[in-house]
Amino acid sequence: MARRILTALPVFNEESHLVEVLPKVREFSQDVLVVDDGSTDRTPLLLAEMDGIHVVRHEPNQGYGAALRSAFQFAIDHEFDGVITIDCDGQHEPILIPQLIERLFPDDGSIVDIVSGSRYLEIFPGDSAPPEERRRINAEITAQLNRCFGLSLTDSFCGFKAYRTEALKKFDITENGYAMPLQLWIQSVSQQMTIVEFPVPLIYLDEKRSFGGALDDSEKRLAYYREVLQREMKQQRLGCGGR
Repeated sequence: MARRILTALPVFNEESHLVEVLPKVREFSQDVLVVDDGSTDRTPLLLAEMDGIHVVRHEPNQGYGAALRSAFQFAIDHEFDGVITIDCDGQHEPILIPQLIERLFPDDGSIVDIVSGSRYLEIFPGDSAPPEERRRINAEITAQLNRCFGLSLTDSFCGFKAYRTEALKKFDITENGYAMPLQLWIQSVSQQMTIVEFPVPLIYLDEKRSFGGALDDSEKRLAYYREVLQREMKQQRLGCGGR
C-alpha cells in the first residue's frame, strides 16, 4: 500500500515567493498543506486562486512554531503516514522531497522518526555564504545539543524535514516562535527517537528576515534560545548528559 505523505509549508507574507515555490512543491508531492500564519499581504488572495491544496489559516499571526504545530495536527487528524516540512522562501529545493521520503521509510524496514535537512553536512556547488550571526548561533546551539545529548547534528535550525506521523503524536509543542525546533530536539531525545540528517544546499535569499522584535538582536536571540533549552530540559527532566 502506498504511503500518504503530506508536504506542509508554514507561510507569513510570502506573496513574493508563493507563486513560484508552490507549483514546484506540487510536482513532487500529491498532498500539500499551506498554513497561512496571519499573512497581511496578498498571500491569502493568491492561495484562494490555487486549486488542489489544503489551507489552514491562523488569525492573527501566531508564529513559526504554531504554524508547524497546526501542520502536525492536520497530518495526524487526516491519517497521513509522514510529513515533509519545507519553507516557502526559496531556501529549500522541492526536488529533494522524494529523497527525504526514502530516508524516512528505508527499504530495510528500519524505523526512522525524523529526517532533518542539514545545510552544513556537505558543500554543494553554488552554496550561499550564511549570514555570520545566524551561522554562529546555529553552531553554538547545535554544539550544545550534541554535547548534552550525544547527538551528531550539524544543523539544528533547518526547516526542511521529514517526520513519521506516529512520532508527531509524541510531541507536545508549546513554543510558538522560531525557538520551536529546540523544544522538538529535547522532546525527541526524551522519546528516544531515531534522527537522521540529510544534506541539502545552503541557499539564502532573504538575509534580513525578522525574528520578531527584540529577537532581531543576535545576542538576545541566543540568550532566548538557551533559555528555551533549559526550560524544556527541566520540563522533560533531562540534564546535560541526557539524564
